[in-house]
Amino acid sequence: DTCCSETFGGLFLSTQFWNTYTGLESEGQVLPANSWTLHGLWPDFCNGSYTQYCDLNRQYDPAPSPNTTTGTANGTRVPPYTGPSIDTFLHPFGKFDLLAWMSKYWINQGAPSKNLWAHEFSKHATCYSTFDTPCFGPDAQPHSDVVNFFETAITYFLRHPTYDWLSAAGITPSNKTAYTLDEIQWTLTQASGAVPYLGCTGPRFNETAAGKGSQDNGRTVLDEVWYYFHAHGRPQDLKYKPVDADSVGSDTSCAHSKGAVWYYKRTKGSEAAA
Repeated sequence: DTCCSETFGGLFLSTQFWNTYTGLESEGQVLPANSWTLHGLWPDFCNGSYTQYCDLNRQYDPAPSPNTTTGTANGTRVPPYTGPSIDTFLHPFGKFDLLAWMSKYWINQGAPSKNLWAHEFSKHATCYSTFDTPCFGPDAQPHSDVVNFFETAITYFLRHPTYDWLSAAGITPSNKTAYTLDEIQWTLTQASGAVPYLGCTGPRFNETAAGKGSQDNGRTVLDEVWYYFHAHGRPQDLKYKPVDADSVGSDTSCAHSKGAVWYYKRTKGSEAAA
C-alpha cells in the first residue's frame, strides 16, 4: 500500500538553512534567535537523485524553480500559481499556532516566507506516495495533505536542533573565529546518528588569502545541513533510520582545511530578539 509505506523514493532528507539575513527585514520578516531555520523535507531515490513537481494539480508555487518537472527544456512546464496563497489553506483547520511557528522558524530569503512553504510542498511533498491526496480518504477536508506535510516537516526539524547541538560543543556563530569542517560534522554526526551533508557558499578556500596555493577548492561559508533517513512505513510515523550522507553521494561542499569554514553571525537587524 503506497499510502502506508513510502514507495516513490526510499530515502528522505530533513533540510535546514543558516542564513544571516532575509532581505525583508523592513516588513518584519526576520530570523529566529538561537536556531537554524527549516528548509524542507525532501524525498530522494537511494542514489541521491529525485523527482519534483510530481502533481501539477497540487502546484501552489507562485515562482516554480525549476519551471519544468525535469529542470530541462524538454520537461513538462510548471505554471506559476496565481490562486490564494498557501497560508490561507490552514485557516479552515484553525491552525493559527502552526502558522505562527512557521512564520518564526520557516523563513524565506528575498521573498515572503509563504512562497517558500508553497515551493516546498509543490516541488517535494507531491513526490511522496504517503502525502498523496487519496491517502487522506474521500471525506478529508481539502488541503489535509498540506497540513500533514507541514506538521511532519516541522517535527523532523525539531528532532534535529542543529544550533543547540553545535552550541553545546562550543561551536557558535562568529565573525572572528572560523571552524574546521571535521569538528562541525563530527558534532552533528554524534548527535543525529549519521553523517549529515553540510553545505557551504561563499568563496572557495583556495581563492581566499588564507587558502592561497591550497588544493582545497571547497567553499567557506556554512549555510545548510541535510539529515538523511530511510523510513520504516510512512515518514509521518517518525519511524526512521538515520543514513550517512556519504553513502548516497557527497557529504559536503565545504572546505576541509583547518579553520576554513565560517559560521557567521546574523546581520544586525536580521534576527529576532532572544
